[in-house]
Amino acid sequence: MNDATIARTIWTLLDARSPTSSICPSDVARALAADEKSWRALMPEIRRVAAALSDEGALKVTRGGVVVDAMAGGGPIRLRRAGAG
Repeated sequence: MNDATIARTIWTLLDARSPTSSICPSDVARALAADEKSWRALMPEIRRVAAALSDEGALKVTRGGVVVDAMAGGGPIRLRRAGAG
């Protein structure tokens, strides 16, 4: 799986929701892989691409409404547009 495909899927899923909505990285993984083992294996790549998009200022990564590093441990994260609430 390449980074461009992952990023495109992130934006496609976000575009399908309201501008202030967020998505779970697992939503992205599930859109890219058919079975649970495959989508779970994609999760580190999804987080890495989300971190890069966050570093560019295009994406906001949150945990409990607080902006966090996508690569840091500590529980589930959400992905939203950088300008979203």
